[in-house]
Amino acid sequence: MKKKDFVFTFGLTLFMGILWVVGELVMGLWIAVPAWGHIAWFVGIVIVTLTISVVHSLMEDESETDQIDTKRAKYERKVNKRHGVTGEDDR
Repeated sequence: MKKKDFVFTFGLTLFMGILWVVGELVMGLWIAVPAWGHIAWFVGIVIVTLTISVVHSLMEDESETDQIDTKRAKYERKVNKRHGVTGEDDR
C-alpha cells in the first residue's frame, strides 16, 4: 500500500467516524429515533465508506494503468527509432 493510499484510507475512516459520532449525538440529544434508526445510520455510514474507498481504488488502478501504457509507448518509440523501425506494417 502506497503512502497516499494509506493517508486517504485513514482520513476517510477518521472523517466517517466523526460523522457517525455527530449523527449519534444528534439522534440521541435532539431527534427521537427508534433503535433501528441507529442501526440504519451505522450501516449507512459503513456502506458509504466502503463505496468511496472502492471507487477511489478503482480510479487509482485506471490512472496507474494509463501511466504504465504511456511509459511503455514512449519506450517502444525510443527503441523503434534506434532500430530504424517506422511502426508501419511491412505488407
